[in-house]
Amino acid sequence: MTAPNVSVIIPCYNLGRYLDEAVESVLAQSFQDFEILVVDDGSTDPETCRLLADYRKPRTRIVRSDNRGLPAAKNLGVAHTTGPYICALDADDRADPKLLERSVAALDADPSLAFVSHWLRTFGDETRDWTPASCDFPSLLDVNTVNGAALVRRSAIDAAGGFDETMRDGCEDWDLWITIVERGFRGRILPEVLYYYRRRAGSMSKLMVQGEGHTRLYRFLAQKHAHSYREHLSALLVRREEDICTLRAQVHDLEIEHYRWMAPEIAKQRDDVAVRERKIGRERTRLEADLVMTRAALNDARGEVDALRHSISWRITAPLRAAYERLLAITSRREP
Repeated sequence: MTAPNVSVIIPCYNLGRYLDEAVESVLAQSFQDFEILVVDDGSTDPETCRLLADYRKPRTRIVRSDNRGLPAAKNLGVAHTTGPYICALDADDRADPKLLERSVAALDADPSLAFVSHWLRTFGDETRDWTPASCDFPSLLDVNTVNGAALVRRSAIDAAGGFDETMRDGCEDWDLWITIVERGFRGRILPEVLYYYRRRAGSMSKLMVQGEGHTRLYRFLAQKHAHSYREHLSALLVRREEDICTLRAQVHDLEIEHYRWMAPEIAKQRDDVAVRERKIGRERTRLEADLVMTRAALNDARGEVDALRHSISWRITAPLRAAYERLLAITSRREP
């Protein structure tokens, strides 16, 4: 049997509720010379386990292992496939129907290319486009400009030694691209949206930016690839200065926006609050005056009652009132 041209590897750890979307997006490709390998990285979620227990999709196989992390799952997928081109698709993402067609054409047309990336669009918790321009040094050393699902030659992965299995917290793909470029290969970014990246609570991309996660990973990359970082340090500093200048310009624009819109709006809200406070103050004064008048009227009524009780007529009519109260008591006992 002839090996497929592309091996699509889909690592899956407790993401069974999304897996069908990912697989169907591959099956819907305009380029059809591929195989799909789902790597079950020791899933424990009952829904995922039930789904993978008897998963049947065209040109799709399952390989299982203990939970060893994303880079180890990718390496296992590479070892169990045969295509000269590799695409590692996240189990909760989707590929555009033209992803493989465009990427394969680029690699076939230029043998000097080791990998081909693309632009992507996020969906789920947020929607935005990610449109990096360059994947050469020092751009790639500064930020990861290559999507993890970039189509890459198997020979380049082998030359890089595969994915670093110690990087279980993320950035294992970034490390691979750096290593590949260090080996003298190069990549390219196709300027079109060919991938859809799901943003959700608990995703690795969100967890990485919490606390010191991203800083720790970047420090690890800088130490691991110290020679490359030293060699391109001046260019990296220039890029960082450009980023700082861009951020300063954006902050300046936000300050102008604040003075043009937010400051007047805040002043208006403060005026509205002041008007409401004055209304509340007037209403409180009126209520307090009414309370004083009510208390005075109540005191007057109490005085009149006391005066009545001490009057001669009150004492004279006391026997009559007592007889009336006894009559009421007798009547109430007779009622059914």
